[in-house]
Amino acid sequence: MGYGVGDYPLWYYLIQPAIAGIVGYVTNVLALEMTFRPIEFFGPELFRIKNQPWGLFGWQGIIPTKAEKMASVCFDLMTTKLLNIKEIFDRLRPEKFGEVMEDALLLMLDTIVNEVAMDFMPGVWSQLPKEVKDEIIVVMDIESESFLSSFMEDIKAHIDDILDIKQMTVSACVREKRLVNKIFQECGEKEFTFIRRSGFYFGFLFGLIQMGVFFVYDASWVLPFFGFLVGWATNWLALKVIFRPLEPHKFGPITIHGIFLKRQNEVSETFARVNCVEILHTKAIWETILNGPLSSNFYAMLRAHSIVFTEKLVGGMKPFAVTAMGSHRFAEMKEEI
Repeated sequence: MGYGVGDYPLWYYLIQPAIAGIVGYVTNVLALEMTFRPIEFFGPELFRIKNQPWGLFGWQGIIPTKAEKMASVCFDLMTTKLLNIKEIFDRLRPEKFGEVMEDALLLMLDTIVNEVAMDFMPGVWSQLPKEVKDEIIVVMDIESESFLSSFMEDIKAHIDDILDIKQMTVSACVREKRLVNKIFQECGEKEFTFIRRSGFYFGFLFGLIQMGVFFVYDASWVLPFFGFLVGWATNWLALKVIFRPLEPHKFGPITIHGIFLKRQNEVSETFARVNCVEILHTKAIWETILNGPLSSNFYAMLRAHSIVFTEKLVGGMKPFAVTAMGSHRFAEMKEEI
């Protein structure tokens, strides 16, 4: 075989563009599947280079494999380009926080006062009239508003000392690798659909070229070469169309712009929604503050404000309380509160 014109039946040539289109579609779909799946390594992990999706026998989705790196990059992008964590916490209104917490705090204070009083001065507390006990609770509730306001102001001023938001984000994505997949899949949903479909369109176009070449030159390497070219070029072209050009260019009535970049506003909204719902939600933030690597700083801050709060409550009764309990027991009571 070599140079020749039409040495095969006509259908043999006509079928090549369709086959190339199918090959392009299948390779693009397979590439996307291997990008996101499986979430965990599938196969016996006999040998595997760290942070690489492939092993001697097995595979893990590229994005789940690099979940830590992907999450770190996304977080750096958010905090340098999209948002400022300190600025967000600065929007908190301490007085509003006090209003929201008022009812729950009143019930909590009632429980705390009764427990502490029964532990440290059970005889005196049990003999006090109910009206006096209620008055103490009311006074504490009034003082608690000032306590909460000053405490929240301190949190706002030192949020970076009590919350490692990057560690929280990266840990969540490493722990739940599906979250990184979800961010990419939801933000790039339309582009991934384009990649799948474009595999057939571009593959068909390359198939036409293949058909023309094979019609005049039917060497045995032509079909395998074009098969490789179709698989590689369809992916390459799809990615170029998605991300290039970075800025819109007008050619008469036609504007050329990367299809992903055209949707920047829509993508930003989706990106923010997924992050706020799945990662940066209030519950996760408070869990990190209370139990994260910087939680000791938070509890030290809380302790300092609680001591001030207790001192204000005792006020002029401190000498009597110290006399009744002793200075050591009084100090223990403040710590208990």
